[in-house]
Amino acid sequence: MENNWYDYFIEAICKKYPKKNQLTQELMDILFIEREAVYRRLRKEVAFSFQEIVKIAAEWKISLDEIIGISSGQIPFQMRQINYLEPSKDEINFLKQIIQSYKDFTDDTESELMTICNKLPRQLLAGFEYLNHFYMFKRLYQYGFEKDAVQFSQAEISRESSRLSADYYQAIKNFKNTNFIFDRMLFDYLVSDIQYFYSIRIINDEEKALIKKDLNALLDYLQEVANNGYYPETMKKVNIYISQLNIDTNYSYVFAPERNVCFIHVFEKYEIFTYNLEMVSNFKTWMQLKKRSSVQISVVDERNRIEYFTRQRRLLSNL
Repeated sequence: MENNWYDYFIEAICKKYPKKNQLTQELMDILFIEREAVYRRLRKEVAFSFQEIVKIAAEWKISLDEIIGISSGQIPFQMRQINYLEPSKDEINFLKQIIQSYKDFTDDTESELMTICNKLPRQLLAGFEYLNHFYMFKRLYQYGFEKDAVQFSQAEISRESSRLSADYYQAIKNFKNTNFIFDRMLFDYLVSDIQYFYSIRIINDEEKALIKKDLNALLDYLQEVANNGYYPETMKKVNIYISQLNIDTNYSYVFAPERNVCFIHVFEKYEIFTYNLEMVSNFKTWMQLKKRSSVQISVVDERNRIEYFTRQRRLLSNL
């Protein structure tokens, strides 16, 4: 690296909180030092101690491997578990940072989000209460530690989590360009899951009806987006593709100048991500190539678009 690693560290912490007053206050709280002492460190009159650097990096999930530029031949990824039902204070702050960064993309003409998925992504789930509730319930059922099966009604979502979901649902629509590639069996998998939980009496008739209502509302929304090629709320461009090959899990990348990141979503509760520019570039290229085995149904190809949504509605009618 041509620049000193310490300069990159200062740059990294400044990106966490672009507003100087907020950055200063956060550093005061973490390091238990006075405001002037923080100013001296940010002006590089005094260096952060090794212990202070480690403490900041651990608190703000900053990868020192990437900053120091260790040439190990490996690309560092970070993995984070997020409890969307009852997020901790640290998880709430992490989600707020993501939401704020997406809001900042409003006027960015180069920002792009792409998601490849075999289950509905949070970008869509967050706007539908009972559908979002179902996915969180399913995660709790599969990976919770309770001996007895949790009923759908017992998987309560905290008020803070609901508010963050609503904010996220609006913020995610600020990207200049958004691309979705759906597994062609995505809704089949979802309906099958709902039917399973209903068959073992963990979801009752009323709850199934509410989830079904949300699913129909989601299809109405997706069809409107596909017909117009943009989000109705922000008028930002959206492309929807249907993959003709099976998709293994959910992947996504966020691309914008100086804000690149790629995500892999695993076990429905972990986010594995990296800010490594080389990896993000490779990830972006690989994901774009998935379009070769996919059919675009947004704006173009009206016949396939109509057939696709007709099939999904027929599928839901049997739920």
